Amino acid sequence: MTTSASVPTGSESAITAGDTVTDRLVAANAQYAEAFADPGMDARPVLHVAVVACMDARLDLHAALGLELGDCHTIRNAGGVVTDDVIRSLTISQRKLGTRSVVLIHHTGCGLESLTEDFRNELEAEVGQRPAWAVESFRDVDQDVRQSMQRVRTSPFVPHTDDVRGFVFDVRTGLLREVDPAS
Repeated sequence: MTTSASVPTGSESAITAGDTVTDRLVAANAQYAEAFADPGMDARPVLHVAVVACMDARLDLHAALGLELGDCHTIRNAGGVVTDDVIRSLTISQRKLGTRSVVLIHHTGCGLESLTEDFRNELEAEVGQRPAWAVESFRDVDQDVRQSMQRVRTSPFVPHTDDVRGFVFDVRTGLLREVDPAS
């Protein structure tokens, strides 16, 4: 697993104490671009799969799933929850870019397990406006994976729903555990 502490930037001398994390990322990109060669890929994933996963920084999806650049579409958000925007992305992925399979990945120790919808009330009190979006918190990760699978399978916009599978990634072992949609 790669961590931010171990990511070689090669440009430490170019980064001064006043630089931001974004400055570090931009400098790293400049170094990346020096050796970059257009792989000539299409936007259509080679494996015809879309992976929906949590945005948690501990999940290195490509490494964990043995994926290479161009193999899949990756859609990430807090919790890996299937929201309207995820349905939007899956719809485009399938209808315009050829994906046929959907893999949903939640994980152990997710921050959404400790939040409630009260978070929206707190935000409203703080900023004076209630968020239009739901927190989508959950207490049972397996049940939330089932709910996400059901949301994909029942969406009228997602045409290919015969290969929708859900998993929980264990952040301590790196293993995936498949969730039975019928349990």
